[in-house]
Amino acid sequence: MEIYMWWLDLDLQTKEWLRENLRAPELPLPVLQGIAEAGGPHPDTPVAVLTEADWDFIETQSEFVD
Repeated sequence: MEIYMWWLDLDLQTKEWLRENLRAPELPLPVLQGIAEAGGPHPDTPVAVLTEADWDFIETQSEFVD
């Protein structure tokens, strides 16, 4: 599922962590859980939870006023 489809449902604390830790190689469990609860990729999937396109969205398209 594309990030724009679940980003708005993501809790503010998780959004802030992602913005402050852009392109982090590993995401902490609370962040992974927040993404899954918002409708994003589940942490048990064999592929990376966030793609390069997702990180680009977080960096350029997401607004700090949520």
